[in-house]
Amino acid sequence: MIIYFRAMRTKDEFKKDALVKATVKLVNEIGFVSSSVSKIAKEAGVSPATIYVYYQNKEDLLVSTYIDIKQKLSSVMLKDFNEEQPIRDTMKTFWLNAFKYIRLNPDYFKFMEQFSNSPYSGLINKQEVEKYFEPMFKVLQKGIAQKIIKDVHFEMLGAFIFYPLMTLANPRLCESIDINDETINQAFTLAWDAIKL
Repeated sequence: MIIYFRAMRTKDEFKKDALVKATVKLVNEIGFVSSSVSKIAKEAGVSPATIYVYYQNKEDLLVSTYIDIKQKLSSVMLKDFNEEQPIRDTMKTFWLNAFKYIRLNPDYFKFMEQFSNSPYSGLINKQEVEKYFEPMFKVLQKGIAQKIIKDVHFEMLGAFIFYPLMTLANPRLCESIDINDETINQAFTLAWDAIKL
């Protein structure tokens, strides 16, 4: 009986993952409007009815896919997190982890970009997404309290330290830059200089 339930759980997770990947692929190729439930199901190799086992409707599927990707991004960013490190070193760990994730998952990044600039972004519970990045926010708060980081709104800090990263990690936007350890470190230093006091 235990083996049966484990097998079913693995199969279910596989189907859900297939739906996320199919959603990302189709939205990137043909857009939100043209990515119907039936097309997503076909791409994922499941019946359209299967989608409704996991999601209420297409909107729920799109929103959940975005949240799933953000959760994966936060898990990667927080890898090797050590709150005992100096603030700059901690932020560099977050930054480098995010850079690698975006560089290795361009399809997920493209989907996040499109989603963020679509009407669907209004359906997101921002607090739900932000909780995944809470340790990073605490580091920023600590940096502000210690007068290491500028005392401005978190979204402004994020714009100056993470948006440059997103541009550099996207090969379509930075074709002429040779991305290597030196240029990545230069980029982080520039981003850090923008938010430090």
